[in-house]
Amino acid sequence: MKPTLLVLAAGMGSRYGGLKQMDAFGPSGETLLDYSIYDAIEVGFGKVVFVIRESFNEAFREFFKGKFEDKIDVEFVFQDIHDVPEGSIYDKTREKPWGTAHAVWVARKVVNEPFVVINADDFYGRGAYQNVYDHLEASEEGTYSLIGYNLMKTMSDHGTVNRGVCATDNKNKLKSIVETLKIGFDENKQIVYPDGDGTESLSPDTIVSMNFWGFQPDYFDYCEAQFKEFLEKDGDKPKSEFFIPLLVEHLIATGEKEVDVVSCDEEWFGVTYQKDKPFVKKRILELIDRGVYAKDLWAKAKSS
Repeated sequence: MKPTLLVLAAGMGSRYGGLKQMDAFGPSGETLLDYSIYDAIEVGFGKVVFVIRESFNEAFREFFKGKFEDKIDVEFVFQDIHDVPEGSIYDKTREKPWGTAHAVWVARKVVNEPFVVINADDFYGRGAYQNVYDHLEASEEGTYSLIGYNLMKTMSDHGTVNRGVCATDNKNKLKSIVETLKIGFDENKQIVYPDGDGTESLSPDTIVSMNFWGFQPDYFDYCEAQFKEFLEKDGDKPKSEFFIPLLVEHLIATGEKEVDVVSCDEEWFGVTYQKDKPFVKKRILELIDRGVYAKDLWAKAKSS
């Protein structure tokens, strides 16, 4: 059974100033999401599910219409804050979405096969899709996976970054993810982050999470149970969010799941602010010059 690509595309891009999911970075108007879908098709994914907001449903569908429906099955689901487990207690006046773990859970009715989760506005590289695809095929039934990037390949020249720093055992099993804020370069070009009154250093090859996960369909049952508990505890807090690492670390701690950290040599890049855009466009052009992609991405796909 071919795996599904689940794309988290419900973000509003408040810091960016618009919907990054539909902003052009390629020479023929391609978005970062276009390259992600293209790479997934190339390595053998059978379906793509977009998690979006109902408020921009029509614009989103129209924007991507006709690009890849003949290459891969397509589904759309909405992240609705009122889509919660039956009997849940929460603040019904809340407006902020519940977070990434919930964004995945809302796709429970259309995903029945192993699936991969990505962000819509990140570029992960062809090798990442191939590695997670191979892991889903070869791993023991029920095992989850996380694509791990070398920290140095996710850094920015435009400021500090926040990264999920991963701890693993000697078998590359995930032990924990620590959200580490304001990681940047010091005057000696060492990678550091604030810690108390000083700084701590990180090795360039530190493994970090960029929210690229491989899951089995039982994710939805585990998520529902934990989400209901989360709502009972924090459902009345206006800024509380239920993130994927919270769920995953709970499953690891209870022994219910193991998560393999799958290495990746690709360079990640993405956009947080408008000033990131020229760099991303430059990187895309470099990949085109190397023959990884065509200048008109979907023209090549339709002729192949």
